[in-house]
Amino acid sequence: MFGKKKQKPQIDTDQLELIENAQKRIKQKKRLYVHFVVFLIGAVFLIAANTVLDIGKDFTLFGKEWFLFAILLWLFFLLYHVFNVFITHKFMGKDWERNQLEKLVTLQQNRIEKIKTELKKEAPHIAESEVYNETLNGKNKKSELTIIVAAAENDAIGKGNKLIWHLSDDLKRFKTLTNGHHIIMGRKTFESFPKPLPNRTHVVISRQQDYHVPHGVILVNSLEAAIDAVKNDAQPFIIGGGEIYKQAMAFADKIELTRVHESFEADTFFPKIDPSVWKETANTFHTKDANHEHEFSFLTYERK
Repeated sequence: MFGKKKQKPQIDTDQLELIENAQKRIKQKKRLYVHFVVFLIGAVFLIAANTVLDIGKDFTLFGKEWFLFAILLWLFFLLYHVFNVFITHKFMGKDWERNQLEKLVTLQQNRIEKIKTELKKEAPHIAESEVYNETLNGKNKKSELTIIVAAAENDAIGKGNKLIWHLSDDLKRFKTLTNGHHIIMGRKTFESFPKPLPNRTHVVISRQQDYHVPHGVILVNSLEAAIDAVKNDAQPFIIGGGEIYKQAMAFADKIELTRVHESFEADTFFPKIDPSVWKETANTFHTKDANHEHEFSFLTYERK
């Protein structure tokens, strides 16, 4: 467009310095090449002057023709020139190397100062991160998320949204552990209850937008949201069902498992417990009796 100035290409000062030094290097090599050619021509001329034109034919040094000493002296200056170009003056020269080193030191100092400034800004976030990591490691943990479940030897936990067995002591243990705490569950597990369990805060996970729950029940749409909702509870529990258990294995700190020592047909299963992730810390065995038609064990696992 008219009136618009044409922008000139910008060359970085370091790049310009590289170009200038490269040009100097080319000039040095050109001078050396010219010197070499002149030496060859001059040597031929000196030989011809003595042998053809008889210039100084009768003049000798140490019994040798004078032109030999002249050529050797000139050869010495040529070799010195070669040494000066390729050895004494390196590609960029000593001054350039010194300047580049000073620039590099200055650049590194500037970077260090910049990093220090950024670290000062990030210090509060780093502190928060350290506190978070301590929380994950259990050093300053406010909440210990626990899975509580009863599962058969084949990991069966239910069929038709109902329990497969009735173990009186298992139900008592469930009540004792969860009493006064938040219990997280899926929609189908919640619907399996005749009514909400007393003295516990129910957190129900459902993706149904129009799903209604009784007053006092917390409705969320994901396990992450459920965990966030119970963060002020020192011991929240996850009580099912199968899909919620599967998701919760990545978040839970502890598993309270009632292992029923038989296998059953089922449509819902508990995920396998990986011994590389979980460590068994308690094991109490119960035999069959009048109130328990199956042998079972109370097992506690904690994340390693």
